[in-house]
Amino acid sequence: MKLAGIIIMIVGLALTIFTTFSYFTNRKVLDLGTVQITREEPHYLNWSPFIGLAVMTIGGFILLQARKKQ
Repeated sequence: MKLAGIIIMIVGLALTIFTTFSYFTNRKVLDLGTVQITREEPHYLNWSPFIGLAVMTIGGFILLQARKKQ
């Protein structure tokens, strides 16, 4: 339980520091027989740093509960 709390807190810290994730997909623009033109389209996933703080709080609560049981 203690390890789970620490891992959740680390994930929350990462969510607080890195507030966006981007990835690219290829889209076919033109297809004329052997000639193909594709385009990379960027996509972004954004979240608030407060989500990371909330996850860190939950991890801290789990860590606190695990220490009380010992």
